[in-house]
Amino acid sequence: MTIENSVLETDKFNSKADAMNDQTTKIEQTEQNEQPPTVAQGGTPMTGSKLSKEEINYLRRKIVAALKTVKDPEIPVDIYELGLIYTIDVTDEKKVRIDMTLTAPNCPVAGEMPAWVHDAVSAIPEVNGVGVNMVFDPPWDQNQMSDEARLELGMF
Repeated sequence: MTIENSVLETDKFNSKADAMNDQTTKIEQTEQNEQPPTVAQGGTPMTGSKLSKEEINYLRRKIVAALKTVKDPEIPVDIYELGLIYTIDVTDEKKVRIDMTLTAPNCPVAGEMPAWVHDAVSAIPEVNGVGVNMVFDPPWDQNQMSDEARLELGMF
C-alpha cells in the first residue's frame, strides 16, 4: 500500500467514524428525553416511513420501558423480558400496534393483560393510539425469555 492509498483509506475511515459519531450524538440527544429530530430537522430518513430513524428508536425505547412496567402476576418478571411481546409496529401517525401472547391460553388474566398493555403504552404522550392483538402462534415457551428474565427466575 502506498502512502497515497494509506491516506485515502484513512480518509474513508475518518468519514465513516464521523458519520457514526453524528449518529451516536443524535441517539444520545434523544436518550436525554429531548424530542428526536424529524427528517426535516436532519433526522435519518427511513425507507417507507415519514418518521426519522431517531423518532422511531425514541418511541420504541419509550414503548419498551412502558411494557416493562406490566408484570405477569404469576411470574415475577415483566412481560417484555418474558418474551410475551411478539411485535411492536409504529405508524407514521405514531399509532402503535402490538402483537402479544400469554404464557398459556388459559392464563387467569387473559382478559385483563391486553388492557394493561394498552394503558401502559397509551400513557406515552407521543403515542396517538394503541392496538393490542392477542396471538397464540407461535405458542409461547421458555426459550422466548430474555437472559435477564432467566436470571431473575434463577433458571441459569
